[in-house]
Amino acid sequence: MVYQETTPSPLGRVGEGLLPKDFVTDQEIRWCPGCGDYSILKQVQTVMPELGLKREEIVFISGIGCSSRFPYYMETFGMHSIHGRATAIASGLKATRPELSVWIVTGDGDALSIGGNHLIHLLRRNFDVNVLLFNNEIYGLTKGQYSPTSPVGKVAKSTPQGSIAHPFNPLALCLGADATFVARTMDRDPIHLREMLKRTHQHKGTSMLEIYQNCNVFNDGAFEVFTEKGTKKMNTLFVEQGKPLVFGENGNKGIKLDGFKPVVVNSADVSANDLWIHDETDQIKATILVRFFDAPADENALPRPFGVFYQENRFCYEDAMNQQIADAISSKGKGDLDTLIRGKNTWTI
Repeated sequence: MVYQETTPSPLGRVGEGLLPKDFVTDQEIRWCPGCGDYSILKQVQTVMPELGLKREEIVFISGIGCSSRFPYYMETFGMHSIHGRATAIASGLKATRPELSVWIVTGDGDALSIGGNHLIHLLRRNFDVNVLLFNNEIYGLTKGQYSPTSPVGKVAKSTPQGSIAHPFNPLALCLGADATFVARTMDRDPIHLREMLKRTHQHKGTSMLEIYQNCNVFNDGAFEVFTEKGTKKMNTLFVEQGKPLVFGENGNKGIKLDGFKPVVVNSADVSANDLWIHDETDQIKATILVRFFDAPADENALPRPFGVFYQENRFCYEDAMNQQIADAISSKGKGDLDTLIRGKNTWTI
């Protein structure tokens, strides 16, 4: 699918003449008041008309969890599937209907616990689908147990003395599985969230977008240091292609590499050329970037990055599969299922 920018008409209509309200269903939204999922839903509904697609060309597939109610609230095709298996179901759909725009909505528990195996194989196969991973570092639907992304020491319903399990770093895991598109955004920055959703759609291949999402009931404030006005500038780093890594008040801090080690410097003390220049195609630097997980405690701590960390062009599984089928049919005129099942290693008794 080729992405094309669309220009709003004087009536505010884009694409197929759709508006954000055309993607709103009549279903009652059953999330807790104040949940970050509301913001994500709003931004997805806002972006959808700009993609130039018909509603019947879009499918949202989810697993189990608070985030997995998403398909009910999108006026498109959709499926609320089973725990951890949204990736497998979406793979089957994309293989048989490659023309559809397929979106997978999942959470840190759904995707990284019971669904972890399916996720890594989706990434390596590189189906042309979009994964929205809502990460709130807790199990919300089942009422507050620690999740695969909960930090060590997290006191929760299932860890009253604090979690002793080392957490997953979701995007590091995805890069290790050879994902072709890796990005991060947050629920409380709607402008950046919309931009990342568009970039996710543009990519040909499996797009992994991690979204920091606040669970205000069971894990409130998990990401507030990155979202609140008083702390955001010093603790967040928004990466942009071809631009130096700078953050802080008025960009007064920067990141440079000392060999392969990132260090925080004062921007005024170095030239722009000395700073780390972001390159979305550099897998080595992306691997370092997703490891920026310092505790935001002192002025030399690494900030948490947001944006597109890495992308590459690689063939998609469904394209290769359908080409293989076409080649088999064209070379033999018609596929012979009996011959295929029998194989070459047969004998007569």
